[in-house]
Amino acid sequence: MKSMVTTKIDIRGVTTITLNRPEKHNAFDDQMVNQLTSAFEQTTTNPNSRVLILAAAGKTFSAGADLHWMKRMGKYSYKENLKDAGSLAYMLKILNEIPLPTIARIQGPAFGGALGLISCCDIAIAATKASFAFSEVKIGLIPATISPYIIEAIGSRAARRYFMTGEKFEAQQAVELGLINEAVEETQLDNTIAQFINTLLGNSPTAMHSAKQLVQDIRNRSINDELIKETCERIADIRRSKEGQEGLSAFLEKRKPHWRQDN
Repeated sequence: MKSMVTTKIDIRGVTTITLNRPEKHNAFDDQMVNQLTSAFEQTTTNPNSRVLILAAAGKTFSAGADLHWMKRMGKYSYKENLKDAGSLAYMLKILNEIPLPTIARIQGPAFGGALGLISCCDIAIAATKASFAFSEVKIGLIPATISPYIIEAIGSRAARRYFMTGEKFEAQQAVELGLINEAVEETQLDNTIAQFINTLLGNSPTAMHSAKQLVQDIRNRSINDELIKETCERIADIRRSKEGQEGLSAFLEKRKPHWRQDN
């Protein structure tokens, strides 16, 4: 099986998963979806991984779904299409729920399903030359499996417009919509990501995981006695955790906590 996805991890625990199909503009099919799922799962279970970078080879981040794949699926039964869509949805869910901090590195155009990958990452940094589009309607489809993550990122009002028009928009507009966090010159892309990596590596891995889970669990809930009780329990738990105790001790003793010894 051709490797459409590559994975590398450095001595700091920074794992880079790269879409590796530049000759097809990193368009993904069922094979690439399966390889991405495997890469995300392996990173989740690797105790040495501390930060995940999602990158792409070539000039395009990803053109979204491979048209030959879509054409093939159009001839499949409804049940077969459900199974296929489920594989893509599962891959996105795994990425969205990875306990590590995740950063999308967007060096070029990203269309269709690729925007789902971006929205599932905690941080997204794009080159100013990058462009974006929910292009599914152009070929009679809709961005269904990516929609939960997109709507959370940009809101329902913007999603209505861009889902229906399929129009292309630039990196600065993507920042304003909330799809990406920063747009920088291509020459500054790696430097900007490196700064984020250094910041993340200075933080408690357990606390970052808990903070990420906190956002996922608390969002869209009413502020009531039950929620207040839950948040109090969470801070009490982490204060008593191994890394919570280490972090407080290191601060009071004016030394680096153990997770920063190699930084």
